[in-house]
Amino acid sequence: MAKDLNAVTPSMGEGSTVYVAVELSDKSWVTGIGLPADPGRVGMHTLKPGDSDGLVAKIDQACARAGGSPRVLLTYEAGYEGFWLARRLGMQAPRIDVVVCDPASLEVVRKAKRAKTDRIDARRMVRALRAWDSGEAEALSVVRIPTEEEEDAKRLLRNRDRLVVERTRLGNTIQGLLKKEGIREADPRHPKFLAGLDEVRTGYGTPLRPGLRDEIEMTHTRLVLVMEQLEEIEEKKAALIREAGTVPEQAASDEQDQQADTEEEQAVPAACASAMAAAAAILVKVKGIGTNDALLLQNEVFYRDFRNRRELASWAGLAPVPWASGGVENDQGISKAGRPMVRKHLVQMAWRWVRYQPDSAITMWFHRYCAGGSGRLVRKRAIIAVARKLLVALWRYAGTGLVPKGAVLSKP
Repeated sequence: MAKDLNAVTPSMGEGSTVYVAVELSDKSWVTGIGLPADPGRVGMHTLKPGDSDGLVAKIDQACARAGGSPRVLLTYEAGYEGFWLARRLGMQAPRIDVVVCDPASLEVVRKAKRAKTDRIDARRMVRALRAWDSGEAEALSVVRIPTEEEEDAKRLLRNRDRLVVERTRLGNTIQGLLKKEGIREADPRHPKFLAGLDEVRTGYGTPLRPGLRDEIEMTHTRLVLVMEQLEEIEEKKAALIREAGTVPEQAASDEQDQQADTEEEQAVPAACASAMAAAAAILVKVKGIGTNDALLLQNEVFYRDFRNRRELASWAGLAPVPWASGGVENDQGISKAGRPMVRKHLVQMAWRWVRYQPDSAITMWFHRYCAGGSGRLVRKRAIIAVARKLLVALWRYAGTGLVPKGAVLSKP
């Protein structure tokens, strides 16, 4: 059975543990190793980038110096290296427990000018890892390590977002070239755009010059390729939805809905894990939720383990951040943690929800809130709250079949 990379828990000071922190870079891997017999000392080693065999050898030497069979706890910062090292160590050296940490969660000196080197960072990570293993949960934030299948499932929509940006950029480039010559009516996405260039005349009545014509045609060739790739992605999305599960046969009652709203903990039961795996097919049955929305929620959000609604909203970056000290109390707005792409889609989903689900409890709350004030800022603040409420409601629905209160399911 493959090792569960997310099953690492703090030892709470029990047993003997060797703490290892690796500062990854393209120049070198700076490794700090702390032995259980000398908590205040961190041995430093420099390895070649990608040298996982050398890293395991250094760890084996440290374990030999520690004596016995100590536990090995290793950490590195989540970044451009991704999670390949954690997976490699899980196969190469299963005895090593790997914790990938969020770099922003590590404490730093708040002086205007502070020393920062890879060696200093490695020592700081060893100290934070030791504190976390002793039970100080706030010493560092642990990043969930996705499986290869989970990570691969994210690529479809991420690739689509990049292609949409590229399509817009290329279309704007062509339109900009034409507007400089006084031409405004041409649509680069039209199937007969190139054929119509022969009839196009500039604002001063002359045909396009050869150099400009060549530049437009070359840019249009790339635009056509991008649009073809987007069509392929749309076909793959439809196939994924068809291959996924089916809608739950029965929805939860209004009484269950009200009870869920008042409960402190909103954890989705572990028995619903199979439903989460086919969340996209369930979510598209809700009016106003499209295939992009469903696949995004399934592959970017709902595969994670959230204990309650507050943890879910905090991960999405939609939770408010207070600032209170003495008599000073300020609202800093939402935290904007997590992936901006997810947050952007959630806000778009919120606007569609208000339009296509006018009788839902969430939409009614939105109208009541906006009725108490006026202006764009009020609606902007309200729609963020709608996005947060909608995310929690759809999370419950995908995991338990609890239909959002007042929501309408589209016809099968």
